[in-house]
This record gives sequence, structure tokens and C-alpha cells, in this order.
Amino acid sequence: MADERAQPAAEPVVTEESLKKAEQFIEAEEGATNRFPGAWGVFLTAVAVAMSLFHLYSAYGIITTTTLRYAHVGFVLFLVFLLFPVTKGRRNRFSWMDLGLALLGVATILYAIYGGDDFLDRSTAPNRLDLVMGIALVLLVLEAARRSTGWIMPFVVILFIVYAMAGPWLPDPWRHRGYDLGRLVGTMYMTLEGVFGTAVDVSSSLIILFTIYGAFLTFSGAGKFFLDFSFAALGGKPTGAGRTIVLSSFLLGGPSGSGVATTVTLGTVAYPMLAKAGYEKNAAGGLLAAGGLGAILSPPVLGAAAFLIAEFLKISYLDVIKMAAIPTCLYYLSLLLMVEIDARKYGMRPVDFGARPGVWQLTRTLGFHFLSLVAIIVFMLLGFSPIGAVFWATVVAFFVSFFNRESALLDLGLVARHPPGWWKEVLLRSKLTKALEAGSVGMLNVGATCAAAGIIVGVVTLTGLGLKFAEIVIAYAGGSLILTAIYTALIVWVVGLAVPVTASYIICAVIAAPALIRLGVPDFAAHMFIFYYAVLSEVSPPTALSPFAAAAITGGDPYKTTLQSWKYTLPAFVVPFVFVLDPLGVGILLAIPKGGTWLDIVWVTALASLALVALAGAAEGWLLKKTSAAERTLLLVAGLLLIYPKALYDAIGFALLVAAVILQLMRRGRPAAAAG
Repeated sequence: MADERAQPAAEPVVTEESLKKAEQFIEAEEGATNRFPGAWGVFLTAVAVAMSLFHLYSAYGIITTTTLRYAHVGFVLFLVFLLFPVTKGRRNRFSWMDLGLALLGVATILYAIYGGDDFLDRSTAPNRLDLVMGIALVLLVLEAARRSTGWIMPFVVILFIVYAMAGPWLPDPWRHRGYDLGRLVGTMYMTLEGVFGTAVDVSSSLIILFTIYGAFLTFSGAGKFFLDFSFAALGGKPTGAGRTIVLSSFLLGGPSGSGVATTVTLGTVAYPMLAKAGYEKNAAGGLLAAGGLGAILSPPVLGAAAFLIAEFLKISYLDVIKMAAIPTCLYYLSLLLMVEIDARKYGMRPVDFGARPGVWQLTRTLGFHFLSLVAIIVFMLLGFSPIGAVFWATVVAFFVSFFNRESALLDLGLVARHPPGWWKEVLLRSKLTKALEAGSVGMLNVGATCAAAGIIVGVVTLTGLGLKFAEIVIAYAGGSLILTAIYTALIVWVVGLAVPVTASYIICAVIAAPALIRLGVPDFAAHMFIFYYAVLSEVSPPTALSPFAAAAITGGDPYKTTLQSWKYTLPAFVVPFVFVLDPLGVGILLAIPKGGTWLDIVWVTALASLALVALAGAAEGWLLKKTSAAERTLLLVAGLLLIYPKALYDAIGFALLVAAVILQLMRRGRPAAAAG
């Protein structure tokens, strides 16, 4: 049967209808916001810009921790209630109820700020007004999370609140002393252990700054440059279209920071190229979703959860970037292996990307966009905090935008001429204003999620649920580390199906990580393990938003596209087991094993790379040629054994991989393209 991938029926196009469908999936992840014209729209833009400017100042000036967290939640609540409609049917309609809720949110924050130290000291015995304000804040946070992320997150938070209050009536081992409304309100509202806890700390000090930085890159044209650069650098070969997805997804991780948004950005430009190369709709969508997922994994920005890792572990963000370096490389190695196999398996053709500037011409004229990406790392290596590094990288992005007139965030010519009404043009319609607005609006759903997740963390801290849960998981696993790791991965995956990546990581970091740590896994390895499986939920049904968005663009089947994205990503997601199953495995995280050397890092990375080769071949059913059932089984077993960093398993796994290659070489005949 002729492979339909090799003969696309018609010239592939991305239609307006498909783009609208894709936008709906972005809205499902980031929320559907109101768009108001006139003076009201200008006012909301001004508030969003003020929020960004306030947080930029906080990175440079002196603002107390409590004030920063309070103000951050106040901004988030105010803008969420005015920008996110109560229902989709009320979108783009002004509502006095929304304004009232927004003002009530601000009132609860002002009450906390002006309460001062007396307010914090009353946390164990709140008065009646404290209770009223605290209950109002918790309800507002739940509603803000519902509007911006859906029903699941507030439902999970409510379950935790019920657990905190119903402790005495629960069976063992879940039973605890129980907490009344006063104690819960005191913890959640009047301390830095609930709503204003670690998650909001990271959201207010790091996540929003990186979101503003990404907006500066986007509005200065860096995203388009990264795509053009990838096309220019990798075009002209059968694997060119696929390789372009891999490289551009890595580069777009900085400006976007969102898996779905990166998938849509890539898809609108690259899908026609993938189709011309020979990818059918579902396979193209799967690769686009896998590339979008890479945006959450790619240094120097990573996803919002990476900032939380640094805060939970009390380590520098540079350490998190270092730990993510090799796993990120292995993830993209897996994608590249799949692309290379696809090109041979389906007999793909070189694609003419059209009249585009050459790579050197692009680098010469627009290569300055790389400077701010490099600046983040350089500033951190120079000893700047992550907050200082991203602040100054944003400053760098602003100034280098003027290296090209089309990239400039401000029209300096207009400022110099200052014709009548020039200030309105600058303040309301400049790229700088749009970037500052997008920086705040783009993180509102994350801010609401972090505030809601703070309630969960507060309950876990109060009740000791983390230790209880660890004991339960270990008991079910019979004390086995590998079973505990599998159970933990499943827990993170299931939680991730229901809530966003950030919330999934926070929940599982406090309830699931202790189980791994109690069995001897280093805390940093346990948290990275949870982070990677939280990210995997992005391509897992029934909430696989990235594959669904990709399917909307390609016109493919959403569930078949999801299965294809699993094919591209699953081999790489076996890698986290390397750094939890054996002390040697932490070398993947650039940590020298106890009593080891840098050679151990090289060795375990090489083994993981071989494992990915084997698993990629097993997933594709193709290595040097189409695999037989026996060869595919050998590759699968070899990959799994090589993942486990034990000498005996490694030796057996390597032998099985060699055997599979030899069997392929011994079979005569030219490899035929597999049937679609």
C-alpha cells in the first residue's frame, strides 16, 4: 500500500478556521480574556502595565516580602475578575458584579497590608473581621482559579480544605486532629504559609519577571527570528522540516514559556513544510506538540514549575538550569532520532522553504535577539540572583531591539518629532506598552493557580499529609524503590491530567516527593523526577491541550495526534527513572555521584543516549530498516535495561541492542517504506 505521507493530496494550508480552533486550546490553558474597547479597555491596559512596572521595580528597588506577595495577589485578583468572564457567554461584556469582586479582592489585600505586624500576630486567634476578610479572600482565589484554569483546580483545593476540617472522622492512616475555620483562615490568610506562601513568592518574584521578559522578546520579533533562523539553518534535506521543529521549539521556549502557545506558533508556520516533506496530519501534529512540550523543558527559562523547584529546595535557579541541561539535551536527542527515522521510514523528500534569507544574513541583521538569552546565563554566572539576571536581561532585550527599526519596542522617530497626540501613540499603541501589558496578562492564570495551590500546601503543612502519604506509598510498594518511583510517576501523571503543570508540580512536590526522599533519593532528584512527569501531562489525554491544538491546525484527529505525540515523547520520559533508581544516575543532573568523578556523568549520559536509540527504534518499529517483532522486542528490553544504571543490566541491555542491530544488518533486501 502506498504511504499517504509521501504523497500529500493537496497543497497544505493553515486555514483561519483551524487557527481559531487552535486559539481555543490556548484559551483552555491560559484562559479566555475579555477585550474591551474605549476608555475601559485603556484603563485595564494601564492597570496591567502598572502591574508589570511594579514588579520590574521590585526586582531593582526595595519592597518587603509581605508587601510584594500581597500586592501581587491583589493585582492578579483585580485583573482576573475584570479580564476573565464568569462564563464564556458573558465574554467581552462589562459586569458590575465582576467590578465588585475585583474591588473586594483589593480590599482584602489592603486590609492585610495596613494590618501590619498586628495582623500577622493574630494568625492563631483571628477576630471576626479577620475571619470575614479571610473567607472572602479564599473564595475569591477559588473563583479566580476557576475563571482562569477551569473547575478542576478549585475542586481539588476544596477537597483539601475538607480534609483539613474532617481529620478526626477519617480512618487511619488519614486521621489527624482536625482544624476549625479560625485556624484555617489564620494560616491561609494571615501567615506566609497559605495563599501567600512559597508558590506566590515565586510567582511574584520570578515567574512574572520571566513572563515580562518573554513578552519583550515576542514583541521585538525574536520569536519570528528564531523560526526563520531554524528554517534557514536546517532546510534543504529530507529531515529539514522535522529538524526545524526541534531547533525552533528550543529557541521559542524563551519567548513563549507555554507548551500550547509554542505548538500553535510552530504549527501555523511549519505545518505546510511538514506536509510537503511527507508527514501525514496526525504525525505532523504529534511532532508539533512534542516540540511545544520542549518549550517547557528548555533552559534558560524552563516552565514556571522550575522556579518553584529552586524555592522548595532552597537552591539557586542556576542550579536548576544546570540540572535540566542534560535531560533537555536527551529530550531533543530523542526527537531528532525520531525525525531521522521518520525520514527513512516514510521516504521523505527535501523541502524547498522558499525565498528566505540565508542563515548568515539573518544572523548578521537580527542575531542580536540571541544576546538577551545569553545575558540571563551570563548575569547568573557573574553572581546575580535569578531576579536580577532576568531584570537586566529584559533591559538588554529592550535596548538591543533598537538595533533594527522593525524590532524597536518604541518608535524613537515619533518621539523625536513629537507631533500632536504623539504621546497617545507611544503610551497606548507602542510595542513597549503591549509587551508590558502582555507580561502581566500572560501570567494571570499562573498567579491564580499559585494562590490556590498555596492553600493546598498550607493544608499539607498543617496536617502532615506529606509524611502520611509517603508512608502509604512506600507500604503499597513494599519498600521497593522502583515500585515507589512507578507509583509516584503515575500519581503525578494522574494529577497532571486534571490541573496545570505548575499546580501538578506543587501538589506532588508536597505529597509525593517525600516517599522518594525517604527511600534515599536525593531531594533534588526527587523534585526533578516530579517536574518531568508533571510536564508529561501536557500531552496526555483527556486534557492533552498541545496535541489537540496541533490537531486543530493540521486537521488531524485529536486522539490519534495525541498518540503520535506520545510516540515522540515517551522514550525521553523514561530518562527521569535514571536519576532516581541508583546513586550513579544523578550524574544525568550534572551532580557528581558520591565517591564518583566527572567520568561517571559522561558514562551515565552515554548509557541514557543508547537507551534512547533503542527506545526510539522500538517506538517507531524502525531502526536501520523496518524491525521484525523479535527485533522490536529486543530494542524495547534493551532500552529499559540501559535506563537502569546497574552494571549487569547495562551489559545485558547493550548486548541486546547490538544483537538487534546485527539482526537488521543480516537481513538482506532494501528497506521498504512502511504502510501508512
